[in-house]
Amino acid sequence: FWGMSSLVINTVLGSIKLTLRQDAAPITAAHVSTLVNSGLFNSGAVKFYRSDFVIQTGLYSTSIENPIPDLSVNETGLHVKLSNVRGTCSIAHHDVPDNGNSEFFINLGANTHLDSAFGGYCVFANVDENDTASFKAIDAIAAQIAGGGEQVQVTGMAIL
Repeated sequence: FWGMSSLVINTVLGSIKLTLRQDAAPITAAHVSTLVNSGLFNSGAVKFYRSDFVIQTGLYSTSIENPIPDLSVNETGLHVKLSNVRGTCSIAHHDVPDNGNSEFFINLGANTHLDSAFGGYCVFANVDENDTASFKAIDAIAAQIAGGGEQVQVTGMAIL
């Protein structure tokens, strides 16, 4: 994936580096890049929540108004199809025909049922399998949420 952009998510428990997969989801990767570059996620109000099978973040649980329209297409299976497995990042959506907007999640394990549920949850990024620091941060976030239900603050996001 030489030359692909990265999404870096900084949290109070460490940083997560995700490779944006333009080969699998070019529209979705561009959409998330636009959201991140707009600064919407850098207010301090964005947090990771959930920890049962994913950790999820976005603007849904904030009072931040998102001026960017929803995705026009769910790219699951349109290009290189990536499965929802540990360390992959997918766009969240409510139901078909919703294609998602500002919410996304990182899979904590193999969640292959998400590849087809509700039209599929489109994988648009992944952690490099050898990136132990990112996996340590992911696991720390999941453990903190599961341990007491406390959400984990996102301190910033950037596209590199």
